Amino acid sequence: MTASNPLHDESTIFPGPGAHLDSTAHIMNRISSQLASQLSLVSLDGSRRPEPPPVPEQPARYPHALVVVAHGSRDPRALSTVRALLDKVRELRPALPVHLGHIELNEPLLPDTLASLGDGEAILVPLLLSRGYHIKRDIPEMAAESRVRARVAGALGPHPLLVEALYTRLVEAGWRTRMDEPTRRRSAVVLAAAGSRDPESKLDTSRTAQLLADRLGVPVIPAYATTAAPTVPDAVRSLAARGRTRVAVASYFTAPGRFATECAEAAPWIASAPLGTHPAMAKLLLHRYDRTLATPATTTPELASA
Repeated sequence: MTASNPLHDESTIFPGPGAHLDSTAHIMNRISSQLASQLSLVSLDGSRRPEPPPVPEQPARYPHALVVVAHGSRDPRALSTVRALLDKVRELRPALPVHLGHIELNEPLLPDTLASLGDGEAILVPLLLSRGYHIKRDIPEMAAESRVRARVAGALGPHPLLVEALYTRLVEAGWRTRMDEPTRRRSAVVLAAAGSRDPESKLDTSRTAQLLADRLGVPVIPAYATTAAPTVPDAVRSLAARGRTRVAVASYFTAPGRFATECAEAAPWIASAPLGTHPAMAKLLLHRYDRTLATPATTTPELASA
């Protein structure tokens, strides 16, 4: 009895000529493709070509323009300072449309800036350090009279970024970052601000003074150039009566002007420059823009500034 042989598919053992040619062509194509890919990285002189640069990311788009609202001043240094500050804002966020509008005295006036935006959307950030009539009435009324769908941010202060700028300006003027205890007991600072009849404005300035005092480790007394009390000379005399004879004046103004100059002249020791184009100011303007954008539209400017 003869044993039977297992059955096999002959095509798997002896592939036909066509199958062999197809397999060989496939392998050759893969080798050619890989070789071409490697050769593309080598220049004619044999050196390796640099990797292609990465595709740059597309900048973020901001449907809401930023309109910085300055008060305005007859001092030409104020306008140039504000414009330089806005340039710093643009450097930090190049894709964000940034515009300037003034409440008075300088062009462009805020109504003209808003008119140029048509019926677009905008966040209005006052270049003002405390609450007051301009933020509560003037700016919202100008915005309401325009076609722009506008939202108004709160005041810049109080905020730690302002304290950072104030501290830097004092050090630039000669304030010692380290001092012995007898010197510290004789030292103090007058925080010189513009002044307002609004009690919330004084509250905001007082809070900034306390934050600066915590940073410096010496008393900081808020004083005012107009409208509110005490004046800078009165604050200096009050501190002297308490044995604080080494008194600096910290200029709590956004830009040079008459008030800043008069307050600096009353300093018995050193006076710092206005906040101006300090990097913290540009960051704070963008912070107020971002916070207002993220806050419900029905929220008041005072709450949106937190």
